[in-house]
Amino acid sequence: MPSESSPRVLLFGAGSVGAVYLWLLSRVASTTAVCRSNYEVVKKDGFIINSKTFGQGIRCKPEVVRNCEEAVSRSSDPYDYIIICSKAIPGLVPKLIAPAVTPGHTAIVLIQNGIGIEDEYAQAYPSNPVISTVVYLPVTQRPAGVIYHGEAEKLQIGAYPSSAPSQHAQAFTELIRSAGGCAEFYDDVQLKRWFKLLVNASWNPICALSLSKDTDVLAASGEAKDVLLAVMLEIRDIAAAYGYTITREEADLQLGRALARIPKNAGIEPSMLQDVQAGRRIEVEAIVGNPIRMGKEKGVACARLEMLYVLAKALDQHIGSG
Repeated sequence: MPSESSPRVLLFGAGSVGAVYLWLLSRVASTTAVCRSNYEVVKKDGFIINSKTFGQGIRCKPEVVRNCEEAVSRSSDPYDYIIICSKAIPGLVPKLIAPAVTPGHTAIVLIQNGIGIEDEYAQAYPSNPVISTVVYLPVTQRPAGVIYHGEAEKLQIGAYPSSAPSQHAQAFTELIRSAGGCAEFYDDVQLKRWFKLLVNASWNPICALSLSKDTDVLAASGEAKDVLLAVMLEIRDIAAAYGYTITREEADLQLGRALARIPKNAGIEPSMLQDVQAGRRIEVEAIVGNPIRMGKEKGVACARLEMLYVLAKALDQHIGSG
């Protein structure tokens, strides 16, 4: 278990979400960040966080490294937590964090979108606790090192699998709370993952493929509302096949939130759209591919999701070859 005084935290992937949690955790823990594309800027100037929740002009200058090998070389003390805030690209991160994982000690925390993303960590590190989270944090990083954060901040946290001992997930929940963040512990956080996927698997690929904010998609055609809802209901049906209930009313509510923003000209840029605009690979497998495969295993029809997957996969390949 992490020490109660000052746990050691390594954050992998200091993008917009990672920067906010890096700053929060720096209040209560010893923190180091693995930065990649923004390394030079953050090393020199740190982050500037402009947040409607926490305040404007917050400066955070963390200890930064280029990789986990460098992080480990700084100290022989083990890390209590490795927090993964990078994109959920299959097969990549578990290998990259290996130098910083102490068997039987380091808890691996996934602050990432998607469904079915935990298995590769559990298989790679069978003696380490895996903590799965669902994050609600409207945030962007433009330019590098400058963070803009809206009014919501919440982590929904649970052990993976749900049958695993929960003390590490509970301890991490308390750590986030002690830092001033909003954290909720769940005995089975997978329902919360499916619920967020309801929004992510519909809005993310459609906005990325159309290069449009969510409100712009809805305003562009009369058919958009029904198409978005149909995609959400496919996710609902796949979740139900795995024992997780999401009601039609909840899907209607999520769509209604976007519709309500149209008159306010307050559209949202989902993460996939931000990635495409920046020329970055997108989380197509975690957000669209995995639920399709899981649906097929249970015989659930998901034709609209399949179409979005084919198109988003081609877009991702195009970005990757550029």
